[in-house]
Amino acid sequence: MASRETESTAEEEADGLRKVIHVDMDAFYASVEQRDDPALRGKPVAVGGSSRRGVVAAASYEARTFGVRSAMPSARALRLCPDLIFCKPRFEVYRAVSQQIRAIFHDYTPHVEPLSLDEAYLDVTADLKGIGSATRIAEEIRRRIKAETGLTASAGVSYNKFLAKLASDQNKPDGLCVIRPGQGADFVAGLPVRRFHGVGPRGAEKMARLGIETGADLRAKDLAFLRAQFGSFAEYLFQAARGVDLRQVRANRPRKSVGGERTFFDNIETAEALRETLDTIVDVVWDRVERAETRGRTVTLKLRYADFTTLTRARSMHHFVADKAEFGGIGHALLEELLPLPQPIRLMGLTLSALARGENEAPPPRDGQLSLL
Repeated sequence: MASRETESTAEEEADGLRKVIHVDMDAFYASVEQRDDPALRGKPVAVGGSSRRGVVAAASYEARTFGVRSAMPSARALRLCPDLIFCKPRFEVYRAVSQQIRAIFHDYTPHVEPLSLDEAYLDVTADLKGIGSATRIAEEIRRRIKAETGLTASAGVSYNKFLAKLASDQNKPDGLCVIRPGQGADFVAGLPVRRFHGVGPRGAEKMARLGIETGADLRAKDLAFLRAQFGSFAEYLFQAARGVDLRQVRANRPRKSVGGERTFFDNIETAEALRETLDTIVDVVWDRVERAETRGRTVTLKLRYADFTTLTRARSMHHFVADKAEFGGIGHALLEELLPLPQPIRLMGLTLSALARGENEAPPPRDGQLSLL
């Protein structure tokens, strides 16, 4: 079983295994709004647009009790929670708070891999402060985040990235979960497959029809069966069901792309909902592009259908994408070429790639039209 323990010793950490922490801020955007406006505290808050075409970018825990979720059309969110309060996103504020939090991380390890403004992996196998216990480091980081930003964070501690991320979600909000060496496979076995990253409601329904409802059920299926049912997604499912993840925490790795994606609570298919969701993703991804201080020439739209089939469409420019308006315009053009969709989608993503390798790098010469990859 995973632990909520608040004490750990160096001896409890197995020699030779990595010590990985996943820190995930609790309802980050909404929590920042509640922190900065006391009138919002304890109330259902959504960050995003409240118009008919708006989309929820983030929801407070008070809003989530009504079923409000990110990527949900604002009109539906208001039906679920008529008292929902909408706040316009303030990405410059969220970015500044994120930088505060990352500065805390770097006091403990140089091996910090940000996933977004509100979450990151830390490899503390050899921590800078010589604390020796990943659990105690996670506790100290959470205390400092609360003291220095007024916000709460949840953390997961384990020996690989997959398990640490699962653990950080286990006791949310404001919680800590530890999955110790030797516990990973059993922990995963007891989870509903819906908890696996990338498995949405429709995917879970398909798995249930195949007799797969828990990690143990998934582990009982061989790789050939999973490939027949889930295609390229099978490799991930096969390893995840065993608590296996060989990825390293990579800090300051050269970026090949900057992007973001949303897995939907409910599959979406209407053109209006798809366009609204893409607008939200554009806002989030362009914020990451600016934060990375990079430029790129290729925009890629990714859609995953309800049956797990994944479709990508990309467009390369002969110049660096100038701004968010151009980035969003290309993304929308790619989407419009695919409408109407043959079936609902469970995931949408947008990525900027072919990034500049240096400050003075010039784009290739222009010779006319856009190219479709």
